[in-house]
Amino acid sequence: GLLINPAHAGQPTASAASQVTNFHNIVRLLAIGAQQQKRTAIRGTDGWMFFVPELRALTVGPFWGDRSSTVSRASNKRYADPLEPITDFHRQLKRAGIRLLVVPVPAKVSVYPERVAQNISFGPSDTPGKTSPPRLDVHHQAFHKLLVARGVEVVDLLPVFLKQRHDRRGPLYCKTDTHWSGRGVAVATATILNSVGKPKWLRNLPRRKSVSDTKPVTITGDLARTLDADKPVRETLPLTFVGQAKRGGRPVPTPVSRTSPVLVMGDSHTLVFHDPTLHAAGAGLPDHIAAGLGLAVDLVGVRGSGATATRISLLRRRDNLKGKKLVIWCFSIREYTESFSGWRVVPVIRR
Repeated sequence: GLLINPAHAGQPTASAASQVTNFHNIVRLLAIGAQQQKRTAIRGTDGWMFFVPELRALTVGPFWGDRSSTVSRASNKRYADPLEPITDFHRQLKRAGIRLLVVPVPAKVSVYPERVAQNISFGPSDTPGKTSPPRLDVHHQAFHKLLVARGVEVVDLLPVFLKQRHDRRGPLYCKTDTHWSGRGVAVATATILNSVGKPKWLRNLPRRKSVSDTKPVTITGDLARTLDADKPVRETLPLTFVGQAKRGGRPVPTPVSRTSPVLVMGDSHTLVFHDPTLHAAGAGLPDHIAAGLGLAVDLVGVRGSGATATRISLLRRRDNLKGKKLVIWCFSIREYTESFSGWRVVPVIRR
């Protein structure tokens, strides 16, 4: 095991900046220790588990421009920098009259930092975990500001997640899995729909009413499997299934529609609780976006990396995204640095 002294992280008197630095140092040591032991998952406190590449992603520092090739895990360093590929995709869509929303999923450890190791707190010691931690994603924030300066719309989920991290209906992330929970999906959807607003093209479409049904579902998380393949712990969490009302009032998922004006694309955060091989069907991000908008959505989700593969899938369609009005691109923040295939500029829309 790795011995660390996180005493400094818990000093409520320390400035937010030094709290962030101290916390990054602790997490960096945890990640390095795990990597040396060839482990991709670690146990935190109270049954929480964390994905090592995500711990690394939070603490590598600036990862764009000149720094990208030293920090990125991309096998071809020409594809290390995410800045131009994301900006270029935005420009392609904008020229075609399509709005892009980039939705990075915050690292679990930036929302529940006190769960990664013992003795970490960011507030008065008598209320452990009740004080919101400062923003620990400082480098990702800086990167998102660069995207915004280039005209890219970024939906910043972290402030909302920090505000609702002690939601009485349960945490926003699975304890034993790399993904957000059903609650995380719901909070993210509300935030995304708030950014979408009520554009004219949407107001003119026929909309369908949906129903929802929340019930407990027991899953075997990917981190639990990684840590103990033979006897992984199971986790029960509430999932909200949404769709059209059918006999018995239970929601039937709205099928994905290739002709929808709305495309949801990204990594497995777009598939978890939607694809039956990822814990459940009918309770994932595309399902909730469809229910919130009142119309079916199109989906291009890729397990593994949502960085370049999703745009290559779109290129292969050869339809220049005809009929699309809105693209919601959702992926974990670890994609910026941990994707082996990296970030390529892909001419999705050929003029």
